[in-house]
Amino acid sequence: MKNLIAELLVKLAEKEEESKELVAQVEALEIVVTAMLRKLDPEHQRSIAAGIDNAMHNAAGIASENDAILLRNYIEKLLNHPRS
Repeated sequence: MKNLIAELLVKLAEKEEESKELVAQVEALEIVVTAMLRKLDPEHQRSIAAGIDNAMHNAAGIASENDAILLRNYIEKLLNHPRS
């Protein structure tokens, strides 16, 4: 029983480390994308936003409704309220 608990704790620690790495990757990508968007003129920004809207509309049936809403909210945040 102790071995099982020890193995579960090791797996939990590994998952936590993977999760931290994914969070760091997402935050890094957010910073890079925000910096790139800020370098574009407003017309290019609107064009990118329109392309994303089109892609989201085309992919709407693929993800669950909750996942699609969550994704849409993050995209809106990134495009309209980027990190400072």
